[in-house]
Amino acid sequence: MVDNFTPNPFVDELNQAGVPEELHGWLSRFGVGPLVVKMGIRFSELTAQRSVATMPVEGNTQVAGILHGGAHVVLAETLGSFASALHAGPGRHAVGIEVGATHHRSVFSGSVTGTCTAIHLGGTLATHEIVITDEQGRRLSTVRITNMIRDNRP
Repeated sequence: MVDNFTPNPFVDELNQAGVPEELHGWLSRFGVGPLVVKMGIRFSELTAQRSVATMPVEGNTQVAGILHGGAHVVLAETLGSFASALHAGPGRHAVGIEVGATHHRSVFSGSVTGTCTAIHLGGTLATHEIVITDEQGRRLSTVRITNMIRDNRP
């Protein structure tokens, strides 16, 4: 049972992930998800048009000691999916239908920043480009994600 007196069970998780307080109600049922927490993703901006988050390299590397290519995609897909869900609005949701990544250079330490910019925000599709950069601002990867916007089922 959920009532108006029970505090958001994910409030600490949302705060640690940097989710703006005005979005806590939207995410209060599910939080940001265990993978976002595990990867150390921290949001600094979160809108349908533009979203920004950072992620540490440490703990997200592959056997050669560089940031795993899949970690790039996790950061990008997180940003694109959250932005698409915000665009979808109440009573609707976003489901990913395509993601593609090009990796330009590697990184061994520090943190990376993903900047997600809307390319198309339509009634049925939302497409975003996410650029992942290192601490010096060098482009590490470019990712494009398309989400289908669907009505929630009753």
